[in-house]
Amino acid sequence: MNLDDLTDTLNDLIETCKDGEYGFRSSAEHVRSRATRAELLQHAEECRRAAAELQDCVAQYGGRPEHSGTAAGAIHRGWVAVKSKLARYDDETILADTERGEDIALARYLNALEADLPGDVRALVERQALGLRRNQEHVHMLREQAHATRV
Repeated sequence: MNLDDLTDTLNDLIETCKDGEYGFRSSAEHVRSRATRAELLQHAEECRRAAAELQDCVAQYGGRPEHSGTAAGAIHRGWVAVKSKLARYDDETILADTERGEDIALARYLNALEADLPGDVRALVERQALGLRRNQEHVHMLREQAHATRV
């Protein structure tokens, strides 16, 4: 894999992490449960750290790292905020949107793992993909708990 392709692949993941960070923070702003808010903020911090690791990796390989999320991610966060105000969005629905965001992020990571990545980069991306899968499962559990308390 040449430097441009590697940089593009890792920058896509950086954008994904930034989208995750901002998405978790946005969701945390709108949930009612303090415990859920704290957990979402913890996931936002994990996404921030993952982006920083990827940025360092891009720089180590001589590329120029991305520093922001995607336009689609910003639109999604804005939509969550608008819906939460207009439709009395409940925690379950906010968490369902958050879970969808994690589904998209995991798909991007799995796509990156199909590339011919250098060994150290592959190990980093695999480790982060496992963390993302744990976050996804945790958000799913939080959504199910919110559903159970609502029913």
